[in-house]
Amino acid sequence: MELAQDRVEVLRRIDEYERLGYFDRDVENDPPTRPLRPGEVDYTLKKLSSRIASEFANEVARRHFDKCIKRGDLVIKEVRGIENYRAVKDRGVIITANHFNAFDNYAVFKAIQKDLGRKRLYKIIREGNYTSFPGLYGYFFRHCNTLPLSADHRAFRELRDAIGVLLGRGEKILIYPEQGMWWNYRKPRPLKSGAFHFAAKENAPVLPFFLTMEDTDRIGADGFPIQAYTVHILPVIEPDPTLTARENAERMCSLNYEAWKQTYEQFYGIPLTYTTQQ
Repeated sequence: MELAQDRVEVLRRIDEYERLGYFDRDVENDPPTRPLRPGEVDYTLKKLSSRIASEFANEVARRHFDKCIKRGDLVIKEVRGIENYRAVKDRGVIITANHFNAFDNYAVFKAIQKDLGRKRLYKIIREGNYTSFPGLYGYFFRHCNTLPLSADHRAFRELRDAIGVLLGRGEKILIYPEQGMWWNYRKPRPLKSGAFHFAAKENAPVLPFFLTMEDTDRIGADGFPIQAYTVHILPVIEPDPTLTARENAERMCSLNYEAWKQTYEQFYGIPLTYTTQQ
């Protein structure tokens, strides 16, 4: 089967950006976007119309992605460390995960679905995915418990306040601290501190997830092997009450990266190295 040229080009950009140390640069050709306006997003689903739309969209999404699993387009081979989630399942938690596929957030959801109870998994997303992404996935981005991260200061304050409300009522919030999706990239990338500032401000624990992958013997529509995911749920990182919020954010960010690095090296059996030119 011929390789999809858009995936070939993305892999080329990933190689280039790793070499140059541009780990937070987008590699996908995303559609043009517009900024969010203050008041545009009902982050905490205060409105009845928002709650109804969310219930319907989540059901559509679950059926869609469960069909992907049944067809073998999304393969979750194993979940390790569920006891780490269960240790904090009754609390508001910031979940971090590496980001390498549009399906990876559903793998995170499936790993904890049976233990979520009446709580939900909220996802921080880029504002363009909310405002401008077309088709079915755009619909999911707008209604499936997503929290778009806006460049507008007033809209950002609304998000920040909503995160406090959601954590206060025990919800789980998934944030990708690497910033941006690098397709099928197996290494952990250097982390941005935003997720950890949210956790430190709200005195909330961070629960690191790291997804590893292996080639299956099935070839996807893009000509590349479909990946089988192992979801690693790592030990919780609690804020230190003796530190300032800034110090806590830096500490939790560093501990999160080290946990990912250790998991990467143990699973793949190789040291973590980058091609970055010094």
